[in-house]
Amino acid sequence: MTDNKNAKQTTDHQMHDHHEMKMDQEQMNMASESMHDMSHHDMSNMDMHHMDMDMGGGHMMHMGNLKQKFWVSLILMIPILIFAPVMGIMMPFTIMFPGSEWIVLIAATIIFFYGGRPFFSGAKAELQQRKPAMMTLIALGTGVAYFYSIYAFVVNNFTHSAHVMDFFSELATLVVIMLLGHWIEMNAIMSAGNAVEKMAQLLPGEAHVQLASGQIIDKKLTEVKVDDIVIVRAGESIPADGKILSGTSDVNESLVTGESKAVKKDVGASVIGGSVNGDGSLTVKVTGTGESGYLSQVMQLVKKAQQDKSKTETLADKVAGWLFYAALIFGVLAFILWGINADIATGLSRMVAVLVIACPHALGLAIPLVVARSTSIAAANGLLIQQRDAMEKAPAITHVLLDKTGTLTEGKFTVNTIKSLTPDLTDHQALALMASLEQHSSHPIATGVLNAAKAAQLTLEEAADVETIKGVGLSGSIANQTYQIVTAAYLQKQRINFDQAQYDQLAAQGNSISYLISEQKPLAVLAVGDQIKPDAAKFISDLKAMAITPVMLTGDNQQTAQKVAQVLGITEFKGQLLPEDKEKVVREYQSQGNQVMMVGDGVNDAPALVRADVGVAIGAGTDVAIDSADVVLVQSDPADVVNFIRLAKAAKRKMIENLWWGAGYNVITIPLAAGILAPIGIIVNPAVGAVIMSMSTIIVAINAMTLKLKK
Repeated sequence: MTDNKNAKQTTDHQMHDHHEMKMDQEQMNMASESMHDMSHHDMSNMDMHHMDMDMGGGHMMHMGNLKQKFWVSLILMIPILIFAPVMGIMMPFTIMFPGSEWIVLIAATIIFFYGGRPFFSGAKAELQQRKPAMMTLIALGTGVAYFYSIYAFVVNNFTHSAHVMDFFSELATLVVIMLLGHWIEMNAIMSAGNAVEKMAQLLPGEAHVQLASGQIIDKKLTEVKVDDIVIVRAGESIPADGKILSGTSDVNESLVTGESKAVKKDVGASVIGGSVNGDGSLTVKVTGTGESGYLSQVMQLVKKAQQDKSKTETLADKVAGWLFYAALIFGVLAFILWGINADIATGLSRMVAVLVIACPHALGLAIPLVVARSTSIAAANGLLIQQRDAMEKAPAITHVLLDKTGTLTEGKFTVNTIKSLTPDLTDHQALALMASLEQHSSHPIATGVLNAAKAAQLTLEEAADVETIKGVGLSGSIANQTYQIVTAAYLQKQRINFDQAQYDQLAAQGNSISYLISEQKPLAVLAVGDQIKPDAAKFISDLKAMAITPVMLTGDNQQTAQKVAQVLGITEFKGQLLPEDKEKVVREYQSQGNQVMMVGDGVNDAPALVRADVGVAIGAGTDVAIDSADVVLVQSDPADVVNFIRLAKAAKRKMIENLWWGAGYNVITIPLAAGILAPIGIIVNPAVGAVIMSMSTIIVAINAMTLKLKK
């Protein structure tokens, strides 16, 4: 993880297993420059020169202006279909006149070299890797069709020895259909980008910037820089990340948190670009703009998801590789056998028919279309897929490991008990000392302590040298005396005596327990409680209904963990875990042959998120979402885990179905085109093969686009 110099110091209590790693608003600088401009453009009209597509063989292939290639090739295909027989058959609309064959030749040549160029580039890369796959098979079909047609053109127009059927019409349709298919795929993929791009529209077009002279001018958002002072009036969108210099208001941060409830913001508080100001007027110092922001991070997640190669796609490429060799074998055998039993011209014609029909239109689109469609659906439902193979692994998940605080619980703590353990300190004085230290923390427990101190109208002191103690809590100095906020486990490890019976009683009530100590002596005990999310119980029951075992992980004490688990109906749970312990738990379950999903919401969950078969991050925009998780839940709602698994299962079914449709066409038509049933009078005409191929491609596309998420 990268360090953030603005990151706040945080406290690690017993339930603070994600304490110092919670999402810091200052780390989510909105991409107000790059993203706002994008929001005002039609994504469908973007220059596809800048779009790359994973075209097979594990390499990224530059598609060029895919839309333009398709339309040019489609227009040129029309005279070919009108002025030339289709597979040697004179259609009712066929028009032939002296010189028409030259029009066909010129149009087909442009289609081959211009429209078909991307596929030959892909084939070259595959062959360089010695892994012939999808692009090689496509290039084989189109290449053979073109050069054999050139041979036929020469024979038919110059030698007049015999009429040879050309494949110009088949070449044209092959290239056009493949370009159309990939254009459809690009549009499907771009719909995911559009779903995220709409978030950028929440940013205003201009900002009210206050100059050093006090004058306020309106600047375009792209001109706003870090350290500028902006005025945000009531009801306006906040233009960029910043800190409030003056003013108080309730700010709607649903863009970031997924919660529609407004958050009270006062002087010194951080605000997020794109959130909506309430009734008050705010003066904000800009702390972040540009591509390092939240929206840009989200867009990068989608882009990476679109480009990553999934294992099922690799399988599709392997199938294409097998079909490539099968087509060569059947083509050569057809040439030899037909050449022996008929003549060389017939053998050559049969071989060409095999190689042309082998072009894997449907197979080439089988998986990408499903992945593109599922990525689009996921983004529209607040699920950002960072790793494509997560869609393929999710259906096999047997155990979902869940971080408790912030995932199953609200993460909104209230102080239930504060009790001094020494006659020299009152309960209120103990609370004031702890709150003074907690001013340096952004964790929800710290918020609960500060709220309690505020409610009691306590005066807080300035704490110095505040430092976090990993897995324990924090320490600091107040009035030249050092204090620490620690866990019971720390007291036990340091052999510091405390009232075990009191601890057990408070913990049994579902509290998280912390102690204020100084000079190795307990001064006070603090018990805070968290609230279980309203939909958490249904989420757990839904997982069980899918035959998935939920496992709760927490850094909290065993008693609290047990109580929460009982309320939610969780039978497997582990408490008192340090961040590194979660990764060990994931490995433990995996070693037993289980497929594990880890759901967490903090950077300290990163080791477990990476180790798990599928890592899911609660809360978009955090470092962990970008660096560790396979899937990000934008709405921070664990119920979306169920939606993701359902979508993944539906997508996997579509992938398998499409593989059967795609490969099935080739498996059947290649031997038929070679003439394997010729002894009983059945020979597949290339024209019939082309019709079957087109139908197969259409079925695959329709099947992929019918994928839906059933919530």
